[in-house]
Amino acid sequence: MSPRRSEGPAATRLSTRDMVAEALAGVLQRPGRSVLTLLGTVLGVGAFVAVLGLTSTATGQIGASFSILQDTTVTVDDTGAAARDATGVRDTAMNFPADTDERLGRLNGVVDGGLWWNVPLRHPTVSARPDVTAAASGTAGGDPTGLRVLAASPGALRAMQPSLSTGTLFNEFHQRHRERVCLLGATAARLLGITRVDNQPAVFVDGAAYTVVGIIRTTQRLPQSLLSVLIPSSTALDAYGVPADDPAQALIRTRTGAASLVARQAPLALLPTHPGLLRAVPPPDPHALRDQVDTDMSGLFLGLAAICLVVGAVGIANTTLVSVLERTGEIGLRRALGARRRHITAQFLTESTALGALGGLTGTVIGVAVVIGTALARHWTVVLQPYAVLSAPLMGVAVGFLAGLYPALRAAHIEPLEALRH
Repeated sequence: MSPRRSEGPAATRLSTRDMVAEALAGVLQRPGRSVLTLLGTVLGVGAFVAVLGLTSTATGQIGASFSILQDTTVTVDDTGAAARDATGVRDTAMNFPADTDERLGRLNGVVDGGLWWNVPLRHPTVSARPDVTAAASGTAGGDPTGLRVLAASPGALRAMQPSLSTGTLFNEFHQRHRERVCLLGATAARLLGITRVDNQPAVFVDGAAYTVVGIIRTTQRLPQSLLSVLIPSSTALDAYGVPADDPAQALIRTRTGAASLVARQAPLALLPTHPGLLRAVPPPDPHALRDQVDTDMSGLFLGLAAICLVVGAVGIANTTLVSVLERTGEIGLRRALGARRRHITAQFLTESTALGALGGLTGTVIGVAVVIGTALARHWTVVLQPYAVLSAPLMGVAVGFLAGLYPALRAAHIEPLEALRH
């Protein structure tokens, strides 16, 4: 049996500690170039964390906002009117009682509630001037401003939760005396050129004057009111009759969690003799919209994050390859002293992986900071998914490893004699 050889490449070993030390030395040898190489990975990983964090945070806010409205809003439709329209038989009365506001107010869990509908105008013309008529508008009886007139009871107004820019809401006094007063939505007021109410401006609906008592800036419910003129429901019934083509609807604001109970009780409370003529429904579940927003935001920005990661991988691969070419003599010397190909491969793979890991950690910190800063600025609740934060540094490691494969394999195949000639 021949004696065991101890010399030559077989005796060469490269410990993990030495490999890491060599990799860090290679990274820190040219810090400026290393920092520039990290930018692509930092941007990619940072965008990944920020996108998932901002999407989760924004989706949480959308869900919270819609859940509040869902838990506190009920609408009641006049299904009897729809049946009459289907048979072609018109009625001259609504199925809602005259004291709808009072009946809804007596229900447990109701905060405010009342009736509203689109006013059936004969020649729909709304203007801030008394001399504008449907004929003068040149639209064959149409309103050139595109404004609508809505009838609303005081209870419906309060259920809308409007915020006024000026003036006040009309109330039970105006309702009881059928006063010719109105509210303007913000867009309607801008189209009509009315910005204040202390000078008691008037709006003319089909030539009839209505004194403007307030301007609605925003509203939680019935957003169409911002492009409308709102008048008391009693005034609308007296001047224009009951709604025919567009039936009245009850709007109810409830306490949190009471919407389902109120929806079951409202038809019986409003029309105890024929509750089937009314249909009360809570608003639709916003989960579909929330999921769509989540999908759209994630799909768009994760695509951008993927592009940044590809750019980062190309940067690491390019830097590692340049490092191989610059250190050809060093590689040849190592091979001549006994380093094997796997040692050279491991050394350059460790360098590229270290670059990727540093980029991943830096990008994760930046991404988390962006999410927290945005949430604090908008007074949102921060929502960060653990899988996104924990996997982001590993993503940088994977990018660095894959980017360094080709340069490392190329370095490993450099022949010692050829390298030492350079």
